[in-house]
Amino acid sequence: MEVILKKDVENLGFIDDIVTVKAGYGRNYLIPNKLAVFATSSEKKILAENLRQKEQKNQQLIKELESTKKKIEGLELTIKSKVGEDKKLFGSVNAASLQHALDENGISIEKKYITINGTNLIKTIGSFSAKVRLHRDLIADLSFEVIAA
Repeated sequence: MEVILKKDVENLGFIDDIVTVKAGYGRNYLIPNKLAVFATSSEKKILAENLRQKEQKNQQLIKELESTKKKIEGLELTIKSKVGEDKKLFGSVNAASLQHALDENGISIEKKYITINGTNLIKTIGSFSAKVRLHRDLIADLSFEVIAA
């Protein structure tokens, strides 16, 4: 079954993508929750027209987000956390911790767009990296260090 996504769906696609899903997933989850619509020929024509209009806006948006990407990649981010024996953290550092640290540096990003490379939780001190998705075509690399408080 083909559907047109009306919102970004994790591990499936971005807004305005045409994706093939199992019939039950489409009918019972995506369409009732207004995440997608059936990909009929008329919906595809409407989508094509909308995409033509959005293309110029997206190019302008990407140019504006390039400065944010440079700012993120230029940050020397350190996150302080309480440390116990064997340099293990009390708790962990996750996407929410990175979001809070970025907010303190004047960059507002939702935590669902932050992916820590290799794992979702960091439980030791050291240097790590993450990917921050600013736009569907623009991803910034964020390097950060977890230190003892």
